[in-house]
Amino acid sequence: MILIAILAISVQMQAQKLAEHVILIGLDGWAAHDLDNTRNNIPNIRNLIKNGSCNMHKRSVLPSDSGVNWASMFMGVGPEMHGYTTWDSKKHDLPSSTTNQNGIFPTIFSIIRDQYPDAETGCTFEWDGIKYVIDTLAISHVHFFSDGWEPVEKNCDHIVKYITESKPIFYAACFDGPDGPGHKYGWYSEGYYDYMERADKCVGRIIQALKDAGIYDNTIIIVTGDHGGHDHGHGSLAMEDMESPLVIFGKNVRSSYMYDDPIAQYDVAASIAYILGLEMPEVWRGKPVKQVFIR
Repeated sequence: MILIAILAISVQMQAQKLAEHVILIGLDGWAAHDLDNTRNNIPNIRNLIKNGSCNMHKRSVLPSDSGVNWASMFMGVGPEMHGYTTWDSKKHDLPSSTTNQNGIFPTIFSIIRDQYPDAETGCTFEWDGIKYVIDTLAISHVHFFSDGWEPVEKNCDHIVKYITESKPIFYAACFDGPDGPGHKYGWYSEGYYDYMERADKCVGRIIQALKDAGIYDNTIIIVTGDHGGHDHGHGSLAMEDMESPLVIFGKNVRSSYMYDDPIAQYDVAASIAYILGLEMPEVWRGKPVKQVFIR
């Protein structure tokens, strides 16, 4: 009877899926105002926006820095609950309100592992701070590009190969730009936009990899940032720092849909869980952006 009940739950969860695969493309420091500038030649990302759904006002948690916001993106709550509070938190600065069997606050990766034990998942990143907030023990494939954001094309080679060969149920490709160029050259500078053009070509290659792997038609792509920026930095209360786009495209996603509903960083994890038919932890505070999906 127990086995039958488990199988029934599994079938029910499977039926609730909106897509079999989710690809999260995280662009560190991708500011909402970036899309306002016609200098930004990003045809692949703009095509995802045109044929998918987009919110230009996804709000970061405070402070508007990387570590705390990547944590919130993957953990479904704000810093008050997960305890990661600074740019470079390598462990919870406050005691996490709860931890899983790996000693970390539940992440989207760990709940996938708990509910789909055999699922292939992956995360690649160019900033090593990511590894402290994803629960690496719950992920099939983890790769750190130690050479940073500048060789984005080389890093993309690895990403494309992994998607094509492994066909992950969930994969997070986390780029260290445009944050790196933003700090070096300034947000909305020529160096910033040059990087975005290169990153956009990588987005195009990721889309082609999904097609080559035969999973494109059963995939939802999410493109977003952890925070914005202005001048040569971020972390302030300025809205340029606090807002980043949230782009969602793919199977069962509304097309040409621009919406302004208030959404927060931790809603990303909840939306991924909703797509994959996962039961969310009670402690999560994020809400899926159900308005963009078609059932």
